[in-house]
Amino acid sequence: MKQKPSIAFIAASWVALFAGMLGYIIGLWNATMQLNEKGYYFTILMYALFSAVSVQKCVRDRLEGVPVTDIYYGLSWVSMLLSILLLIIGLWNATLASSEKGFYAFAFLLAIFGAIAVQKNTRDSQAAAKDTVRSNE
Repeated sequence: MKQKPSIAFIAASWVALFAGMLGYIIGLWNATMQLNEKGYYFTILMYALFSAVSVQKCVRDRLEGVPVTDIYYGLSWVSMLLSILLLIIGLWNATLASSEKGFYAFAFLLAIFGAIAVQKNTRDSQAAAKDTVRSNE
């Protein structure tokens, strides 16, 4: 029987996701960079969050024996790595202070971690609920 994640871990995962996302977005909102630069960094964050959830789902599906095509699995990993690479390239070439670059990098990574953890918790909670329904039948 699968165990549902603890309320503390679920809460910590959501806090990590929102703290990373909100910190990153608030930093962009207050930044003195041009609007197209803000759009670039915002798009990378959204792309990374989607990619992280997709990678987590593909990896979990494969572990549980759910069919995942090799092309989707590969594209998910390429997307995740590409989003990180795009952030690194953007920050490397940005005319920001080192502290700002570090802020964006860590907010980005916190948001990705939060997205993966929230996806995992959601999946674990659903699996535990299905097991509970099966055992009650």
